[in-house]
Amino acid sequence: MRGKLTVLMITAFVDMLGLAMVIPLLPFYATKLGASATIVGVLIAAFSIAQLASAPLWGRFSDRYGRRPALLVGLLISAVAYVIFAYASTLWLLLLSRVVQGLGGGTIGVVQAYVADASDPKDRAKSLGWLSAATSFGAVVGPAIGSALIHWGRHAPGIASAIFCVLVSVFAAIYLRESREEASQTGEHGVVPQTSAGAVWSVITRPKEPAQRLIWIYAIAIGAFYGTVPTLPLILATRLPITEGNVGYFVMYLGGMGVIVRAGILGRMIEWLGEVRLTRLGLVLLALGLAAVATVHSYLTLLVALTLMPLGTAFVFPCVTAMLSRVVPTRHRGLYMGVQHTFGGVSRVVFPLAAGVAMDHLGLGVPFVLAGVLVLATLLLTNSMEEYAPSRAPSVT
Repeated sequence: MRGKLTVLMITAFVDMLGLAMVIPLLPFYATKLGASATIVGVLIAAFSIAQLASAPLWGRFSDRYGRRPALLVGLLISAVAYVIFAYASTLWLLLLSRVVQGLGGGTIGVVQAYVADASDPKDRAKSLGWLSAATSFGAVVGPAIGSALIHWGRHAPGIASAIFCVLVSVFAAIYLRESREEASQTGEHGVVPQTSAGAVWSVITRPKEPAQRLIWIYAIAIGAFYGTVPTLPLILATRLPITEGNVGYFVMYLGGMGVIVRAGILGRMIEWLGEVRLTRLGLVLLALGLAAVATVHSYLTLLVALTLMPLGTAFVFPCVTAMLSRVVPTRHRGLYMGVQHTFGGVSRVVFPLAAGVAMDHLGLGVPFVLAGVLVLATLLLTNSMEEYAPSRAPSVT
């Protein structure tokens, strides 16, 4: 099991490294081709839209043909996208590269399904936390490598990302084995649809079922965090002496905290509290962290906010995904992991738009307070969840 997960984490790290190398360069490439800020926004959103549209399809493909083939094909599609990015001479080609990148990146749910397949049920959240730490580390170091490679020419970062994808696909083809698990280890609570559209629709029409509730928790929490945090510099620049020259250090602290928590204390916290209780604690911490941003007027309050938010996300996302893997049958696991990312992707598109409108019309801190309230409200969705994912915390007598 450990061998499989180690190979998968190396694969996920290198895949994220390639993506992170080119993301910061996109606005510069686009503006040189004459793009306005609106067009840059469209290019950024194109990846998420293609990813959320393809995720359930990749999940269903992996359920039918295996996780390994889906991951290998996704990596090769990403390699093609990076080549297009490297040589894009028009905005249309740049848009095409982003769409193809999103199609290749739609396998994120397959990666999580692989971890669920290859891990013991009691270790799934911990393993998913390690996976998230690996990809987060790739996101931290990738931009620096991309900026360094640009000195070799405009094409260098894209070509390097493509080479990384090809190399890691060869590595995965040699060392990554197909995941296997007995279907009897997984329940079938409220899971009826077997098609991508049916699974997506069930989240809307059957929100009280365990799997659907977990997907809603994930979508709201990930939208609240990733949808509002990109607007954080607007508050910091207004209230603190923070500029584009030093804001990167605060972002690195935010990302670094998430890596440390996932790789360091997540496993012990799961053993202590269990997945359901730790999810509730994470939701409270995330909500408090988001609300704290609205009160930032000093470095101390900023430090509190930037500590609480990654603590919350590091507890919530691996635990929710682990519980989702437990309440759906193995034959539908990839599909529902993909559906989770589809709703998460929609949320990550909607929240930034709503945050921008709220900032313009209601005040800079209002989106963070509203996001915190929404996250706190998802606690209601965790009622009776212990029935499907029992806590392993010691009982109190």
